[in-house]
Amino acid sequence: MTETDEPREYEVVVVGGGPAGLQTALYTTRLGHDTALVDRGGGRAAMMLDTHNVIGVTEDVSGNEFLETARGQLEEYGTDIHRDFVTDAEQLDDGRFRLVANEGEFVAERVVLGVGFNDERPDPPLPRTGKGLHYCLHCDAYMFVDESVYVMGHSDSAAYVAMIMLNFTDEVDLLLRGDEPTWSDETDELVRAHPVDIVEEEISGMTKRDDGWLESFEFEDGTVREYKGGFAMYGSNYNTTLFEALDVDLDDDGTVPVDDHGRTSVDGVFAVGDITPGHNQIPVAMGKGAKAGIAIHMELREFPKSLDEIRAEGAVSVDDVPGISPGLLDKAKRFNESHADD
Repeated sequence: MTETDEPREYEVVVVGGGPAGLQTALYTTRLGHDTALVDRGGGRAAMMLDTHNVIGVTEDVSGNEFLETARGQLEEYGTDIHRDFVTDAEQLDDGRFRLVANEGEFVAERVVLGVGFNDERPDPPLPRTGKGLHYCLHCDAYMFVDESVYVMGHSDSAAYVAMIMLNFTDEVDLLLRGDEPTWSDETDELVRAHPVDIVEEEISGMTKRDDGWLESFEFEDGTVREYKGGFAMYGSNYNTTLFEALDVDLDDDGTVPVDDHGRTSVDGVFAVGDITPGHNQIPVAMGKGAKAGIAIHMELREFPKSLDEIRAEGAVSVDDVPGISPGLLDKAKRFNESHADD
């Protein structure tokens, strides 16, 4: 960006192109607010080989296909989509927010951060994500019904996921990979009272099937164990840089506390999706995005005026409506005209 370039101004800027950010942008755009979505690409949803647990979306849809369809919808509705990476943010004296990206700057009345987290990956050897290595129990447990399953990790969470998988199969191994357990004494007593096989040895090798799926792990003691797949439970690295720049409160685990509609501790800054507490699921993230979009609309919409405003400024003139911007009005009209016969 040169010194003469002006920041792009919007009512709403959504940072993050995952399901939560996309859903927020869909709502704010369709509710009449000039909206930009700034997406660096990638993310946890993009890694999905198949889409699970999203009603109306079949298993043969990959994460990238799911996201690409959503981006196409948003552009048709009138959202401006920018492929860029936001590196810094600040609140201006007028209350708006300035976002600095690699290719330019944005100014917005409301900022929505759906920046998520990165799963902590165990050391190799590992199968490909989605072909024997999984991170979402609620998404993928169904695919392991009556199959041999592993859980990697040494924390309370790993032990509990191993026990939960007993609801789906009677063959569950908990792989410590040479680490000492860090779970509590109570968890130790509990997991050892369930038919979970705790394997202490480190993995020394891996065999894949012809289609790329995991077939088995070999361990340092020479044993070989076959698995359909399993779950890695080593924690999450939350992307908190922009929240820290805006002085937003964080929880001790790195998540961002929000109210029921995604509002953070800083007025005008919203957080949606996996960066907030709760289940990390596509439908849950979409619900959070929808609720944030509605809340932003309630804050930004022009009408109805309050009684105090009417008394101070007079009645609303027909020349003052509609409240939607001319640019978005034209986009909405073109969309509706093009779909009139659908």
